[in-house]
Amino acid sequence: MFFSKKLQKFENIKHCFFSRNNGFSEGNYKSLNCGLGSNDKKENVLKNLEEVSRKIKCKKESLITLNQKHTNEVVYFGSDDDVKNKITGDAIVSKVKNVGISILTADCASIFFYDPKNKIIGCSHAGWKGALNGIIKNTVKKFNELNSNNSDLIAVVGPCINKKNYNVKNDFYKKFIDQNKENEIFFEKIGNENYLFDLRAYINNEILNLNIKNIENIERDTFSEGESFYSYRRSCVNKETDYGRCISVILMT
Repeated sequence: MFFSKKLQKFENIKHCFFSRNNGFSEGNYKSLNCGLGSNDKKENVLKNLEEVSRKIKCKKESLITLNQKHTNEVVYFGSDDDVKNKITGDAIVSKVKNVGISILTADCASIFFYDPKNKIIGCSHAGWKGALNGIIKNTVKKFNELNSNNSDLIAVVGPCINKKNYNVKNDFYKKFIDQNKENEIFFEKIGNENYLFDLRAYINNEILNLNIKNIENIERDTFSEGESFYSYRRSCVNKETDYGRCISVILMT
């Protein structure tokens, strides 16, 4: 369990970037796999989600996960009537109390947002595709539509894959350079066709470009810290057919 020092200062906010530990799943999914989209036993995943809701102190039906598709789509909960589980999207912005909004990850970063003035929370799923396609900008845009000032926002970037373990090819590099030549600073060339990509630095730059200065990073590497995190890329290296997902939850009381 990993926590933000910035968010811990607010008594009305509960949050956690959960590790893969202290759950009920077995084998490659051991132990707190919260991904219903994985091939894990459904009853184990449901028990894991129930354990998460208990720890974050919300009803199990009030722990909301998305049907994540690496899009730039943002879901908004303005009232209890809006709250639904498994909506397709990759971010949630919410003004509703006692509802845990969450992101599932296995190398991608989950990002928490909080506006303490207007009492609005948000969470985003930021892998390379979502970040490149604007999920962070769209999340903050929704805050702006709700009268949030970016200078008041707090952003916390959770655990994700470290640059040294994020080996990509030229076609991946080209996607970022085609969008903005300046994106080359997030890549380190290690061969004719290979680069190392710094996802965390790219995400932080996206946040800073939105004039959000109050940023915190949970500097953990999902790839190398196998005891604590699931990793899509590590499962590929190990030739495993599937992988678990860690959950990150933020809730406002």
